[in-house]
Amino acid sequence: MPHARPLYQATLALLALAFLAAPMVEARIRLITLPPRERVEIQLDHDNATLVEEERIVPLIEGVNQIDFAWAGTRIDPGTIVFRVLGPADGDDLDATVLSVSYPPGENALVWHVAATAAGSVRVRISYLLGRLDRSFNYRAVAEHDEQSLTLAQYVRVQNLAGETFGDSEIHVGVGDTFTRPIGLNETREMLIERYVNVPVRKTYTADLATFGYLHEQRQQLRVPMHYILTNNADHNLGREPLPPGKVRIFQKDRPDADATTAFLGEDWGEFTPIDDEMALYLGVAQDVAVRRNIIKREREQVTGNLSHFQVVVRYEIENFKDEPVTLRVAEDIEKLAQEVGLNSSQPREWVIDAATTFDDEPLADESSHERVMFEAELSARAGDQAEKVVHELHLTFRNEWELPVRPLPRR
Repeated sequence: MPHARPLYQATLALLALAFLAAPMVEARIRLITLPPRERVEIQLDHDNATLVEEERIVPLIEGVNQIDFAWAGTRIDPGTIVFRVLGPADGDDLDATVLSVSYPPGENALVWHVAATAAGSVRVRISYLLGRLDRSFNYRAVAEHDEQSLTLAQYVRVQNLAGETFGDSEIHVGVGDTFTRPIGLNETREMLIERYVNVPVRKTYTADLATFGYLHEQRQQLRVPMHYILTNNADHNLGREPLPPGKVRIFQKDRPDADATTAFLGEDWGEFTPIDDEMALYLGVAQDVAVRRNIIKREREQVTGNLSHFQVVVRYEIENFKDEPVTLRVAEDIEKLAQEVGLNSSQPREWVIDAATTFDDEPLADESSHERVMFEAELSARAGDQAEKVVHELHLTFRNEWELPVRPLPRR
C-alpha cells in the first residue's frame, strides 16, 4: 500500500483544519482562585449591607467562553451578583458579550457564557452584597483640665466574618476619605479616621424629673446629670460631615500643662449627629448640686359649666456645693406635670407661664416647646463650707380643663 502514508497525512491535516475552523470553543475559568483580583472596592457606608466590587483580568479565546464564579463558605447574596465586561485589557483588540447566566445545580456558583470576537484578555467587574463584613464607629474624647475644649478622635472598626479574605482594598465607610487596607479572614481591624482638636465644649447640669427622675424621692431631690455638649459645625472645629453613632470613651486631663495625664470619666453612646446639631455625652450624676422640687400650689377657678382654670406653682430649692459657679438647666414636662396635679384631660393642653415665675430669663428657645419648658438658673460658688440656697418658682395656668361631675352615691 504505497499510498497509505500520504492518506494518513491528509487525514491529520483535515482534522487540524477542522479544529482551527471550529467556531464554538469553551474555556472554563474559576474566578474564586484564578485569575487574582486586580482591584477591590468595599462600600461599608450602609448599616445593613456591604457592597463589594472586584475587577479581574480574564483571558478569553475566540468564540464562547464559560466563566465560573464560586463562593462556597462565604456570605455572598447570590441574588445581588452582577457581572460586567468593562472592555479589553492590555491593548487587546476584541469585543466580548455576556450571552447567558446559569446556576449549576447543588453549587454556590454562577456560570456566565461570554462570546469573544478574538482571543485576548478583558477586564471584568463582579459586584455583590456580602454579609458579616461589618463596620462600627467609636470615639475617644479627651477634655482639657478647664473643661472648655476637648480633642475628639474618631475610629472605625471593621470586622470580617464573611468567610473571605481581601488583599489591599479601597474601603469607604461612609465618612472621611477612602483608604486602602487588607482585610484578613476573621479579622477585626480598627483604624483612626479623623482627629478633631480644640473642639469647644460646654458642660451642663440638668434637673428634669420627667427625663432623669429622683435621686432621693422621699426628700423630693432630683437627679442632676452632667453632660459635655459638642456642636457639629465649623465654628466648633467640627462640621465636615455628620458624626455617625458610636461608643464614646471620655477622659479629662489632670492639669493644664503638656505633661498632664488623663483620668477616665466614663463612656456613653454618641447618637448620630447631623451638621449643626449637638451631641450630648453623659458624665454621671452631680453629687454637689442639690435640687429639691415641690408642688406648692394647685388652685381651681371655675369658668363655666365643667370648665375650669388651674393655677399650679412648682418650687425649686437649689444649692451649689462646688467651688466654681454653675449654670443649672431646669426643665418641666407639661403633660406629666398636669397629670401629677390630677388634670387627666384627653384634650390638648392650653397653658401659659404666669408673670410671677421667678427665673431671670425667658425659657430657652432651642430647648422649649409646647410640651416642655426649660429655664436656666445661675448658681454662685460656695462660700467656705456653706452653699447659698437659691429658690425659684414656676407659675403656670392650665386653661379650660374639663372635669367630670361627681356622681352622688346611690341611696340604700
